[in-house]
Amino acid sequence: MKKKHVAIIGTAGAPAKYGGFEILAGHLITGLQSRFEMSVYCSAKKYPKESRIKNYNGARLFYLPFKATGIQSIFYNCFSILHALFYADVLLVLGVSGGFMLPFVRLFTNKKIVTAINGIEWKRGERSRLAGLYLWMAEWMAVKYSHANVSDNEAIKDYTAIRYKTLSTMIECGADHAVKESPTPQDLVRYPFLRKPYAFAVADIEPENNIHLILDAFSRLPLQTLVLTGNWGRHKYGLQLRKKYAACLNIHMMDPVSNPRELDVLRGNCFVYLHGHSAGGTHPYLVEAMYLGLPVIAYGVSYNRATTEGRAFYFRSAEDIVHLLNTRRMPQYRQTGADMQAIAYRRYTWKNVAARYAGLLDNVVSTAPRQYPVPQMTAHVPYGRLLFIVLTCISIYALPLVQVIALQVIAVAVFTRVRVLKLNYDFQRWNRFVKQRETL
Repeated sequence: MKKKHVAIIGTAGAPAKYGGFEILAGHLITGLQSRFEMSVYCSAKKYPKESRIKNYNGARLFYLPFKATGIQSIFYNCFSILHALFYADVLLVLGVSGGFMLPFVRLFTNKKIVTAINGIEWKRGERSRLAGLYLWMAEWMAVKYSHANVSDNEAIKDYTAIRYKTLSTMIECGADHAVKESPTPQDLVRYPFLRKPYAFAVADIEPENNIHLILDAFSRLPLQTLVLTGNWGRHKYGLQLRKKYAACLNIHMMDPVSNPRELDVLRGNCFVYLHGHSAGGTHPYLVEAMYLGLPVIAYGVSYNRATTEGRAFYFRSAEDIVHLLNTRRMPQYRQTGADMQAIAYRRYTWKNVAARYAGLLDNVVSTAPRQYPVPQMTAHVPYGRLLFIVLTCISIYALPLVQVIALQVIAVAVFTRVRVLKLNYDFQRWNRFVKQRETL
């Protein structure tokens, strides 16, 4: 029997060079290749021409000339989706920025769509209001028009259930690729702070990750060492923080670490891991720290509490961090680290993740198209579909972003209204048919 073809859309590419979705894509390629044909779309901006390969662990790679983040992610995802329509059976879309394309795919093709929600993207602090509005609409379309959607955190699953009345499939990320590395003499020369206890954090330097609270706390604790690695030069926020705390000798603000072994050395030998992320679901850096058995001080939002099962230390302010570091002792840290590791061993392994995705994809592929008890088409439906596709094409090629959003709202509203009228009409016909049968 011929394997079904799955196209992974929305990541920066494979092999992983950027973040959580890329690590997920790499492990899905390995875990699903025996059951599915796999393809992955990659950003040419992240992979120089000389390093591009056509296949990775049996998966085909396609390169597009857009970034996978920011406003370019919209075009990146849209062109990926359009290309995948020519060969793929299932579109596995990671993230929602290309969500406005999914109504077109769902209504005019027989392709199956599975969307993985990357937290509540429209609420992220660094977004402009316009970007937040677009992502809110894209999220709505992605959830509404996917055959299945995936949440990586119990809090995100609750969010989609309350807002969209859908039952999301919860599949968390894995962490068993993280390894605890002992420092070599060369490491000790390069990073002298490895010889003494230190706290560690790794994050994008953005307001939603509460970097300012962590730095503020350690500026009040000159005897406590903090190592924080991230992209300090990406935004004004990071540049200001780096300048403000440059005089604090106990704070080491490092640039991003791309070498996996080097990152494992830095985080694997700290006495506590700080996680300031306040948006998103189950974050890869957090579960990796848990898998390494690190005590965790996390920002006290529902996502982080769900990930750590309420057994980590939590903060909401710089004062909370100062209090935790001044009052907790090493036996308490060791016990918390053991608790974190036990949770990670039980929940956050890539074997479990791949098995759950395989089951979900099998279920989506085997689900037959929805059948109605009476003919589906009425005279009104083609006009609704025609209006939808015409407005979509006009908005994509001719209009600025604000008008794109407005026309998408109008098109979806009109088409939804048409389908409601049609379904009401079909339901009334079915009721009449049932009553006639009962009188015979």
